[in-house]
Amino acid sequence: MLRSIVHFSLRFKGVIVALSCLLLGYGVYIAANAKLDVFPDFVQPQVVIQTEAPGLSPEQVEVLVTRPVETAVNGLGNQESLRSESIQGLSIITVVFKEGTDVFRARQMMAEKLGETSGLLPTGVKSPRMTPLTSSTMDLLKIGLVSEKLSAMELRTFADWTLKPRLLAVAGVAKCSSFGGEVRQLQIQVQPERLLAYDLALSDVLAAARLATGVTGAGFVETENQRVILQTEGQSLTPELLGNVVVAGGTNGLSVRLKDVALVKEGAEPKFGDTLIQAKPGVLLTMSSQYGANTMEVTTALEAALEEMKPTLAREGITLYPRLHRPATFIETALRNIRSSLLLGGVLVGVVLFLFLGHFRTAFISVTAIPLSLLAAIILLDQFGVTLNTITLGGLAIAIGEVVDDAIIDVENIFRRLRENQGLAAPRPAFSVILEASLEVRTAVVYATFIVTLVFLPVGLSKLPAGPGGPAAHGHRPGHRDLRRSHHPAAVLRGRTPPRISRRPFRVASQHRSRLVSDRNAALGEKHFRSLAAAQEHRHGGTTDRTCRARRRSMGTAPQRVSRGLEAPRGRGGGIHGW
Repeated sequence: MLRSIVHFSLRFKGVIVALSCLLLGYGVYIAANAKLDVFPDFVQPQVVIQTEAPGLSPEQVEVLVTRPVETAVNGLGNQESLRSESIQGLSIITVVFKEGTDVFRARQMMAEKLGETSGLLPTGVKSPRMTPLTSSTMDLLKIGLVSEKLSAMELRTFADWTLKPRLLAVAGVAKCSSFGGEVRQLQIQVQPERLLAYDLALSDVLAAARLATGVTGAGFVETENQRVILQTEGQSLTPELLGNVVVAGGTNGLSVRLKDVALVKEGAEPKFGDTLIQAKPGVLLTMSSQYGANTMEVTTALEAALEEMKPTLAREGITLYPRLHRPATFIETALRNIRSSLLLGGVLVGVVLFLFLGHFRTAFISVTAIPLSLLAAIILLDQFGVTLNTITLGGLAIAIGEVVDDAIIDVENIFRRLRENQGLAAPRPAFSVILEASLEVRTAVVYATFIVTLVFLPVGLSKLPAGPGGPAAHGHRPGHRDLRRSHHPAAVLRGRTPPRISRRPFRVASQHRSRLVSDRNAALGEKHFRSLAAAQEHRHGGTTDRTCRARRRSMGTAPQRVSRGLEAPRGRGGGIHGW
């Protein structure tokens, strides 16, 4: 087969050149429009459900909110695991599906299940909702806002109601979260002694506040010609207006208002944390990318939106820090590195070949293998749906040496055979010389490439445990490629196959040393178990020798077994549990 391929390539040189140009043009187009991301999508399909339960303790959230929702969503198709976390006022449930599951269909089934939980939750608990579908890396851009002119409440209000809607309007942004500052509230701080004086209850204050701050429909009025819609406009939006709301009618024609029984003022929502931007109090905005979005394109669009907002920020006296965390920088660095590697590799290969061979055409032919091979790899990655990320770009940069090596071996042997053929009394046709020279080294080159592939094959076939303490429990996908877990042939040779160069004296010395080590380990193990037996006897008020011997036989005498048992991971307590 190799002979047929080489023969066809030499016979139809024009076709091969045209196909190479076509590959070059199409590869450049694919590379320019390929999806760029920081890391590959290494997380299994999963859905996160959040339920807000204001005022409930972690134990109440666990019993009244988390468990009913877990019972409703448990058992979905292709579900692999379910874990939850219950904290004060919030329930978080993460449902992980098997690899290969359509995440959109999984979210649809999850939405149907969540619709059944509406009547199972206590009064005051909000409906469970699924968080937006984001990529595995999720982080897109983090920006900071600091102002010497605005207060913390005014800065947070500007971020939530002016800047945040503009950023969410950018295509590819899944969500925008705000941290820091102060969230504005109209607070009614009830004074109990005044409630008792006016013979009112707390429910009366709550009812009056709801009516004053809520918006309700007033219906319509039918006339002979048209239907007139009634619109109510009496919502209290300031502390002064809210304080004048009537709670109940009093005696002697006097009404009891909210400000008579409570202190009505504008305050900040209780904080669960805060933010410092460059050692100054500020507001942090974090953007997350949508599932399958192009990180570079979305980041560029976000930065364009922030550029449009700069005049407004300057007018409000707000200082913007636009790149507190920018994952797109990793992609730009990887692209810059691969460009420099390509340029440097091409220049070095050309210079070395020209110096050693003294022929420009041979150096040019070898250098052309670099862009053609890398563009062909990019086309295959795009066809398989793999994004260009820092890992794939780094692999392409490393592969430059392997790509050039194959081309150099072939071209150098052809050039040498042609030069030898010219020195013959009856030179052979150049076609047959080139064909035989290429086939002479082609088998060795193909086998060498297969060997390199076999070296990295265990990396792709290795699988990590998916147990509670395995990487799958911490966000890694089972079967995720990890160099640390791969059985590299070189590592096996170094660690498990010692060279057979020993002689009899060396084996005797090794056996003697092994006996010494085993005797020492046995002594340490005996001493350790005596200590354990003494501790148990002190704790339980006496333990028989038979129990000690049985326990020792069940645990073993090697100290390694004991230490391994003592270092067993502890289960996580609190409101976290897994199925």
